[in-house]
Amino acid sequence: MKNCRVGSMVAVAFAALLAAPMAWAALKPGTAAPAFTAEASLAGHDFTFSLKNALKHGPVVVYFYPSAYTGGCDLEAHTFATDKAKFVAAGATIIGVSADSIRRLNTFSSDPNYCAGKFPVASDPHGRIAASYGLKMAGAQPGLTDVRGVAIRHAFIPRTTFVIGRDGRIVAVLSTATDHLRPDQHVTESLSIVQRMHRAH
Repeated sequence: MKNCRVGSMVAVAFAALLAAPMAWAALKPGTAAPAFTAEASLAGHDFTFSLKNALKHGPVVVYFYPSAYTGGCDLEAHTFATDKAKFVAAGATIIGVSADSIRRLNTFSSDPNYCAGKFPVASDPHGRIAASYGLKMAGAQPGLTDVRGVAIRHAFIPRTTFVIGRDGRIVAVLSTATDHLRPDQHVTESLSIVQRMHRAH
């Protein structure tokens, strides 16, 4: 896996994002998950992702993250890709959502060190999907660059994972801001939840 260190300016921006007052609150378990369609990328190819269609095949893990090609988000994507077969065995679909442009996501989704073509990532440039899930974006920070040295010009969605049951209701919410989970723990915790759901089914 490539070096995933993030420049100090990016680290400071993310710390500020996580420390920001929770003016909004993420949707709670038991709530109906807002349906959405979004431009997404899988293995470098864009397509339209539909939550409604994905739920026809089983539970869906919708994970929001701040930005592609930054340390924590790279680790999270790599871990989801590594464990993809386990999610499939539990009948679950994975979809990542960030404010990255589809152009950035086409590169990120196909990068063998990160998404590795294993699961799709969707673009939410204006934060509309995030807002429907009760997540407030933090504004773009001038001068930020990713691990490749490329400028990050978009706002950040706080790292939050929703496990959605086949009935369309939210089963669990995992938040770095409130639960203090590491990026990779979003993967292991959501995997544990969908595996329990699969066994119960």
